[in-house]
Amino acid sequence: MPVQESRSRVVRTSRPVPLGAVVSVFRRGGGDPTSRRDHDAWWFGWLTPDGAVTLRLSVSAGAGEVAVQAWGAGSGWALEQVPDVVGERDDPTGFEPLHAPVGEAWRVFPGWRVPRSGLVLQALVPSVIEQKVTGQEAFSGYRRLVTRFGEPAPGPGSDLGLRVPPTAAGWAGIPSWEWLAAGVDPARSRTVVRLVRHAGRIEECADLPVEAARARLQALPGVGRWTWAEVAQRALGLADEVSFGDYHVAKNIGWVLTGTPVDDEGLAELLQPYAGHRYRVQRLLELAGANRPRRGPRMSPRTHLPVRGR
Repeated sequence: MPVQESRSRVVRTSRPVPLGAVVSVFRRGGGDPTSRRDHDAWWFGWLTPDGAVTLRLSVSAGAGEVAVQAWGAGSGWALEQVPDVVGERDDPTGFEPLHAPVGEAWRVFPGWRVPRSGLVLQALVPSVIEQKVTGQEAFSGYRRLVTRFGEPAPGPGSDLGLRVPPTAAGWAGIPSWEWLAAGVDPARSRTVVRLVRHAGRIEECADLPVEAARARLQALPGVGRWTWAEVAQRALGLADEVSFGDYHVAKNIGWVLTGTPVDDEGLAELLQPYAGHRYRVQRLLELAGANRPRRGPRMSPRTHLPVRGR
């Protein structure tokens, strides 16, 4: 294939950007074929409204600049989106750490901001695949499906092994046995297939007011509070959308802030003083590695699905 020319820009930011801390949330597990870290640069293979793109982001230590290169039909769209991708739209005004662990995490990551990809379906599909399963199951299933049914990323992305996720039609066309082979049960695969039929309406959520976007997505079967939050955090850059319903999040935050794991109701009460910034607290603590001690074995992946070659 002919080498595609790159397009580039330098984004001047309002603060030094801790690039990995900001954009790592777009990676769906260590083996995600749509992302790669290469020394100080991050590479992504994304499907934009204008087509596929390979995106390379890097920063100079201490500098308030992000250097960007992009290849493919979606390069123009992606270059325009980069300020949002590195969190420039996020405003931490009014955020005041009220607990010592939150204050310490904010001290370590003062330049962290909530990123926003603007790609709603791209955040939604893996979030559905991750519903009610272990991270190992979810990430391996997504990896297999994207590797098998996605496309090579444009330009040098393909040489790095990057893949671009399937289109809506591509997700809808995956045979049922391939979902099963990837460890994705019929309930989740059917949900994805139903959702991608509304791809246009789903992508419009990036430009809607928050409550309208929430109502539209949660009106779709299979999109509940947890799935909405996963999309809101990545695609919409919303600093207040906590991962309620997650197996670990409430327990971890409760233990870190009070010494006792809590449930979702307890988490809501605990984070109420941070209203407007509750996800900010969640993610800062995650970046700081603040987790409760694990005293038992990790939850084992289910073995009743005919998973092959993961």
